[in-house]
Amino acid sequence: MENYFRYLPVSPDLLRWGIALSASGFTRVPPGAPYPPAKHPEDHQLNWSCGRVIDALQIVLISEGRGWIETSNNHRRRVEADMMFLLVPNSWHRYRPDPNFGWVESWIEVRGSVVDDLLKAGTLSPSLSLRRGALQSGLEETLNHIHQRVLSDSFGNHPELSALAMQTLSRCTQITTGEPRASQIKRAIQRAERHLHDHYREPLNIEDLAESLGVAYSHFRRAFRAHTGFSPWQYVIHLRLTRARYLMASADAKLEDIATQVGFSSGFHLSNAFKQAFGISPAPWRKALLAEAG
Repeated sequence: MENYFRYLPVSPDLLRWGIALSASGFTRVPPGAPYPPAKHPEDHQLNWSCGRVIDALQIVLISEGRGWIETSNNHRRRVEADMMFLLVPNSWHRYRPDPNFGWVESWIEVRGSVVDDLLKAGTLSPSLSLRRGALQSGLEETLNHIHQRVLSDSFGNHPELSALAMQTLSRCTQITTGEPRASQIKRAIQRAERHLHDHYREPLNIEDLAESLGVAYSHFRRAFRAHTGFSPWQYVIHLRLTRARYLMASADAKLEDIATQVGFSSGFHLSNAFKQAFGISPAPWRKALLAEAG
């Protein structure tokens, strides 16, 4: 996604929904780059030396990199990838990426009676100012949907943005901290491995699998790769090719028949995947194997 930010008009009609998206943005800040990289409106301009105060609620997700945040309720704290923070209305704050690492931030700004009521009830509070486990919560996917809608310039369906803003707040309140979440994702990956071992021959939808395990797809994909060295789909291909190679070596079956047995749609697709993985097509591989055995 390209860097952008946009501030949206909030009409009285839209506020009748109780929540309105008033701004959103996505910024990839490379190490050593100035921050913020672009000038925002006067009442939103962020300067580290003096900080700022805004009159709306902002939700900020850091998906890569690291940096710092400081608010009127907390001393300076370290921000790392997989963290989100809330900036409550009319509260002083400042934040920035570590110039040695940079970061990737995704954010929205919301306002309305629903926001006010959640703040008064303490459901949204400074205690939520910095939370780890944001990627697993599905927050990144929801923010990406908002960005796609805003960037499409199709603002005719503002209620959809309001619904996505409400979903974002819900994701935020579900985020917890600590080791139990790490254990949860570890268990999800182990269950996913077992499922893929049992069903790799069948048509598979990895996003549906992640959802069935209660893990956001983006976080599932990252955690699965970190644990196995493969993306989930690469892992499926690895399992299929491992079985295919065994069948090629132990029987004189046709490539089309082997492809059907291991889950490829055709011998052609099996052959392409085999060559990409092992640097040689099935036919010469089989021929070399027979020559070695003879």
